[in-house]
Order: sequence, then C-alpha cells, then structure tokens
Amino acid sequence: MEQPSYLKLSNLKITVFQAYLFWENVDKNLQNLSLRLSSGVKEKTDLIVLPEMFNTGFSLNSDQLAEEMNGKTMDWMAEIARTYDCVVTGSLMIKENGKNYNRLIWMTPEHEYTYYDKRHLFSMGKEDEYYTAGNEKVTVELKGWRIRLAICYDLRFPVWVRNQGDEYDLLLIVASWPDQRMSHWRALIPARAIENQSYVVAVNRVGHDGNQVYHSGHSMCIDPYGNTVYYKPEDEDLYTFSIGYEELVKIRRTYPFLQDGDNFTIV
Repeated sequence: MEQPSYLKLSNLKITVFQAYLFWENVDKNLQNLSLRLSSGVKEKTDLIVLPEMFNTGFSLNSDQLAEEMNGKTMDWMAEIARTYDCVVTGSLMIKENGKNYNRLIWMTPEHEYTYYDKRHLFSMGKEDEYYTAGNEKVTVELKGWRIRLAICYDLRFPVWVRNQGDEYDLLLIVASWPDQRMSHWRALIPARAIENQSYVVAVNRVGHDGNQVYHSGHSMCIDPYGNTVYYKPEDEDLYTFSIGYEELVKIRRTYPFLQDGDNFTIV
C-alpha cells in the first residue's frame, strides 16, 4: 500500500499560523482560520501549526466552551487536514469523563489523530483549577521525523521536554504566551533547541484577549545550533518554511552531546 504523500520526503515543510483569535467565539475563529488558510497556503505543506486554544483564545470558561472529541472543532480540523493533505495541529478545550483538558490534537488527512494533554498548568492564572493535567509524554512521527508535543507553560520545564536518549528531532510548542513575559519566551526557545539538539517550532498568538492581556507573537523556528530559521514578532502571520533532516543528522554527528546526557526518571 502506497504511503500518503505527507509521509514520503525527508525534509519537513511547516506552515505556522500566528493568528489573531476572537475571544471565546468558536464559530468566528474557525471561519477566520479557514479564510486565512484558503488565501495564505499557496504551496504544498506537511504540517499546519495553530496556537494554543486556537478556537477560543486561552480561556478558563471550560464548562461552557469545552467540546467533546467528536465536536465541531475536531470535525473542522479533520476537514482542514483533508483539504490541504497534511497534518494540522493545535490545542483546544476538551471535556472527557467529567474532566476538562487543554489538549493538543495531531490530526492527519485520514481523520486519524493523536493527542497530548498539557502537563504543566499555569497556576498563576488558575489554569490548574479548571483543567486536569496530563501525565504522558507524546511523540508523533511525520515523514520520519520524531516530534515531541508540548503546550505553552511546558516550555519552562526542561526536564519534562528533555531529549533523553535521542527521543525526538523536533520539539513543537503551541502557546498563548503574553507579551509581558516575552523576554522569557525568546530566551527559553533557543535554550531548548541547543540543549536538546533538536529543532524547536513555537507558535504563539497575537492581539488582546478578553482579559485585555496582550500577545505579541514572536513565533519562531530555531535549529539545533540555536540559529533562527523563522521569527515573526507582533503581526498576524501565516508562513511556510522547510527544515532539513540531513542538517540535523550532521549536527548530531559533529557534536554528539546527547550521548553524554544523564539518565533519570520523572515521577
């Protein structure tokens, strides 16, 4: 059986959408995202990355806005993945078995999905009072790339995302990171790339949310050397770029730092 087109090539083409989000308005966000993708995706891509809680903005109103796994946003993601023949990923509020999760969905064109539940809930913003934390690391595969999934606040916890035993090639972070702590964001992302000898793709949102918290974007892709592949502050942006697997292999062979890492267990 022939592999789907998005599994064939060694280089990875990624489309990031640093989006403006309409506060707690699922229909308007999905309509706007669809419109912007239809006009902005002008070449074949392997992966479309959306911000954290892309259908609502980062909200604690989970009792009203959380959807089930067969809800309209999951259906929308499946349709986008099918339309563009690529994986689409982003997080949303999900309710399941009486609990609410900030869940990152990894949706394929075949309507198959994997998910990651945010491990580190932002207690300063009371996220832990409204959502249940996940407890499993999740690594997916795309075109031979091993991709670790993470959400926003996870970025601050290097043990959780440590590339122990050369587990992944790309750390993918979706976020709703406020402008007032943007200096931390800009410092932590290159640090995660260098220490884990991996690419890091981090996608943030822009604009004010319903609590008048301003988000200034600064979405980026950093290579394992710490060099910038993509970086965009302030404005909404839909952009496609490629990263090369051969370059990743070359870096790890030249500087085999990962082999000297400590073994440890998270409890």
